[in-house]
Amino acid sequence: MGGEETVSRMPQLRLDELLEELQARIDAARGTRDRVHHLLEAVLSVGRELDLTQALRRIVEAAAALVDAQYAALGVIGPDGRTLSQFLTVGLTDEEIAEIGPFPTGKGILGELIQHPEPLRLTDLSTHPSSYGFPAHHPPMRTFLGVPVRVRDQVFGNLYLTDKRGGAEFDAEDEAVISTLAVAAGVAIDNARLYEEGKRQQGWLRANGEITRALLSGSPRLDVIGLIAQRAREMTGAEVADVSVPLPGAHHLRVELALGGDASARLGLTVPAEGTLSGAACAAASPVTTTDLNGDPRFTAGPPRFEGLGPAVAVPLGIAAGEVKGVLLLARPAGGQAFTDEEIGPLLGFADQAALALELGDRRRDAEQLALLEDRDRIARDLHDLAIQRLFATGMTLQSAARFIQHPGANDRVGRAVEDLDETIKIIRSTIFGLRAREEETGHSLRARVARAVGEAQSTLGFAPRLSMEGLLDTDVPPSVAEHVMAVLNEALSNAARHSRAGRVEVILQATTKEVALTVTDNGVGIPAEGRRSGLRNIAKRAEELGGKLDLQRPDEGGTRLVWTAPRGRP
Repeated sequence: MGGEETVSRMPQLRLDELLEELQARIDAARGTRDRVHHLLEAVLSVGRELDLTQALRRIVEAAAALVDAQYAALGVIGPDGRTLSQFLTVGLTDEEIAEIGPFPTGKGILGELIQHPEPLRLTDLSTHPSSYGFPAHHPPMRTFLGVPVRVRDQVFGNLYLTDKRGGAEFDAEDEAVISTLAVAAGVAIDNARLYEEGKRQQGWLRANGEITRALLSGSPRLDVIGLIAQRAREMTGAEVADVSVPLPGAHHLRVELALGGDASARLGLTVPAEGTLSGAACAAASPVTTTDLNGDPRFTAGPPRFEGLGPAVAVPLGIAAGEVKGVLLLARPAGGQAFTDEEIGPLLGFADQAALALELGDRRRDAEQLALLEDRDRIARDLHDLAIQRLFATGMTLQSAARFIQHPGANDRVGRAVEDLDETIKIIRSTIFGLRAREEETGHSLRARVARAVGEAQSTLGFAPRLSMEGLLDTDVPPSVAEHVMAVLNEALSNAARHSRAGRVEVILQATTKEVALTVTDNGVGIPAEGRRSGLRNIAKRAEELGGKLDLQRPDEGGTRLVWTAPRGRP
């Protein structure tokens, strides 16, 4: 009986085993079906996102969910092909990320996938030869799965997943799922980049049209340059945008326009061409880039002014006859994305428009100078043909009449009047000589140099200073004194632009029979008691060398009045 019961129980056991195996297969099939369904959902979710940053975020989130990983990351490979320029994580809180410190740049296991872009699966990543541990405050990680993401056969980045939940290891099926997601991710990234490129091109076209209209409407040169810098800053997502122009006869650049950041501290600065990013672009007559503007050892000249800035590009503007007329500098915050060739290309188109603006500005200035010279010639002709002849005739009449005047006092007064007329005629003739000076001489005369310096100060001050000139500046002021006058004027205007926060500046230059006096008045905050005075000491020293003096005054209405005087005849 016992043997019969055993034999009868055998088929039942086999049936139970078959039923259990069938149930397991059904569960596996259901799990596979669910996983495929989740994979399809992930592919669709990633594919419908057109914003690149959001697309990358969805990719890494979908990867973590598909293989049940506790931690996931997507590293974007930088332009050099060796390091990571962007790193997006899932599974770490903001507090944990802050404690760990800077994101990885592509060393260790992460760099292994960069050098060998093939799927990598590890049961314990610490045993891999490329592993060299984690930074402080980094959570421990054991299992690892890495898969490259390709866009048009080019490796865009890598998906990194660690610590499968429940303590399990990543298997071949997990690798296949993430590899499939990586293919879909490559397509989604390509679509997002194409969409962003289309939007960017549309933005550049709008900006180009706006600038072209400004050029054709005859807008002032500085307004057009400012528009170019502002649109370039907006289109590239730059934090700051500066336009610098090379100074004639010196290896220096002056910041003519500053946008973003501490613009007031940079505006009007004069910096060496050598040792600056703008200077390098000016010397090379081609764009120059850096990934760390504040810390790049190649560009340390000038005062500190780029704190917190990282990737930057300098693009030359207005190249003519091998000379650069200006440089556009764009910089992003530290840690931002480096400037790519795709971004620099449209900037070169902007540079061409800036060149046109600079050229038009020069042509308008030449036309204004020509009109001024023609007007001066007319005035000189009228003075010679009308005023001098009548004054001379009047003097001759008085001289003839003096013979008939018997009263000694009246005779002396007529004589002095004739002498005054002679002196007036000399002054008018000197003025005519100055008005009729050749154009090239006029451009280097003291009056022209002062007018040009005051006009150029408008870009740094934000408004046009008032200018008044009196006396025979071009004929009676020696060149050596004129050089000191220009140096003092430039320093005074620079101080007013950088420190005074004034809304009005007035410049008065006078030449008397004994001295030259330069007065610069502003309505700003005045000179602080503890402020730097190196510039003022230099101004005072120049006056002392000529036997003159410097007088600093505070007007009743506030601000600062600088009065610099020097004897006219001292060399």
